[in-house]
Amino acid sequence: MSKFTLSAFADEIDENLKIQMDVLEGFGINHMEMRGVNGKNITQHSSDEIKEIKRQLDDRGFRISAVGSPIGKINITDPFSPHLDLFKHTMEIANILGTKYIRIFSFFIPKGADPREYRNEVIDRVGRFIDAARESGLILLHENEKDIYGDTAERCLDLLTALKTDSFRATFDPANFVQCDVETYPAAYELLKDYIEYVHIKDALYCDHSVVPSGLGDGRVKEVLTALAEKGFEGFLSLEPHLGNFKGFSDLEQRSDVSGLPEGGPKRFAIALQALQKILEEIERGDVS
Repeated sequence: MSKFTLSAFADEIDENLKIQMDVLEGFGINHMEMRGVNGKNITQHSSDEIKEIKRQLDDRGFRISAVGSPIGKINITDPFSPHLDLFKHTMEIANILGTKYIRIFSFFIPKGADPREYRNEVIDRVGRFIDAARESGLILLHENEKDIYGDTAERCLDLLTALKTDSFRATFDPANFVQCDVETYPAAYELLKDYIEYVHIKDALYCDHSVVPSGLGDGRVKEVLTALAEKGFEGFLSLEPHLGNFKGFSDLEQRSDVSGLPEGGPKRFAIALQALQKILEEIERGDVS
């Protein structure tokens, strides 16, 4: 059987680390995918600042599931050398925080261009990240994201097979596939199942690409998680609510037990978490309908 471990993008709760930990602790979650903390992206913090963040995390019993970095989220035509330097700093951050995972992307492709024209440059750049991390023990997790080279399942697979190594794996994000009009299940899942190391939990609608709680969209989140469970997946499910513009939020709020939480990020996070927990409970009961 699978062993799912819950984590979260806690910066969607609040920018303040203490508030992030307070809310997650209240829900029994002790992992976070660190992207933004204390008003800055994690990669913009100095090594000394990261050491202080780690001290605060340790004091509260929190661990970092992954560094949710912006590495690879620049134009493929942008200069690479400064970005490689940022990646090396990000590796240092990951080591200080005690995580083996760094989330990366595969570069924005110019609007209207054929991604195949930039394939070799993308593979070269991602390969240089892999080379830089080769002796570190770190695993780079490629996230499928709109408008980058690896936005479709086919191009994700292309990268993973062209650069095949145990230190380069996939983060599977159902909502991002929906926003690229890609079928998440069975199509994307079947193509990538042997490379999935980590899962981002959010859902979305094909009709307008808006993000919704898990199970309310077209991401087939339950089917993906059921298939992973049957495969014996052991890894992180990282909750990334993105519910700021969710049209049905007020209705769900009335039907959910979130009355004691502050408005904004904490309530949105709670609703996203409850949606995921409902799916996990159904999978545990064997309800796969």
